[in-house]
Amino acid sequence: MVIQTNGLSFSFGNQQVVKSLSLQVPAGSIYGFLGPNGAGKTTTIKMLLNLLRTGEGSIHIFGQELEANRISILSQIGSLIEQPAIYHHLTGRENLMNRAMLLQVNENKVDEMLKLVQLTNAGGKKAGQYSLGMKQRLGIALALLNDPKLLILDEPTNGLDPNGIIEIRELMMKLVANGKTVFISSHLLAEIEKMATHVGIINNGELMFQGTIHDLQNISQPLIHIETDNTVDAANLLKRHNFTVTEIDQDQLFVPFNSKQQIGDINTLLIQNGFTVFGINKQRKDLERLFLDITTKSN
Repeated sequence: MVIQTNGLSFSFGNQQVVKSLSLQVPAGSIYGFLGPNGAGKTTTIKMLLNLLRTGEGSIHIFGQELEANRISILSQIGSLIEQPAIYHHLTGRENLMNRAMLLQVNENKVDEMLKLVQLTNAGGKKAGQYSLGMKQRLGIALALLNDPKLLILDEPTNGLDPNGIIEIRELMMKLVANGKTVFISSHLLAEIEKMATHVGIINNGELMFQGTIHDLQNISQPLIHIETDNTVDAANLLKRHNFTVTEIDQDQLFVPFNSKQQIGDINTLLIQNGFTVFGINKQRKDLERLFLDITTKSN
């Protein structure tokens, strides 16, 4: 395990924001640390980076206790918390050169990093003129400059457009293919599902789920979302034909998704029995639904 915590807790005054967290992040993984805003993700990351002192519990990184081996551990970690710390009046290249001098890294690494994050052509442009996605990629380049074994990123896709999100995702996958471990926090389940190998889900400071992406997908089975003119009668019809109806709302109902053929069969069945189908489509569960599922299973 690259990161291993046991009983990790933290409080701001009387408010406990992280509660007995036990994380296990395998080497060579993209570990998605999921949770809604305010769940305790950033506080946890700040403890992993020794920016906040642990309240209770222990943190081991690379098999070493963090507090006792702070300098050697942190020298092998690259991080980006919330917004990247860049000088807007300097070019992208100058930002990297400045960091390279501070870290005593060979300046050849600067061009290597610009190429890795696809900013070679924008290297001579003032960082203040960069788009949000370019700034995030520059922040990641800064974090990677000293060739860390572990990269810790806090909401790196926050505020990005779809192209920016795809760029960050592709970069993360490239880094892991080159032997690094990535710990990435997000409140976007759908985005993490596309790149993570392992997932931890936190809510109100508590770890509600931890496992592989395959384990998560078994819990977060997609649903068929159906809108029709008579939801209750439509649900009863589906049940009589051995379909499982998981939820009935005022004007919509949900059935666990198995195949595209199943969607066609349900649509045909409803229409042949006189129902008007306003919409039928496959939907991924959002975090809120997933929390409900996990909480229900744990009770």
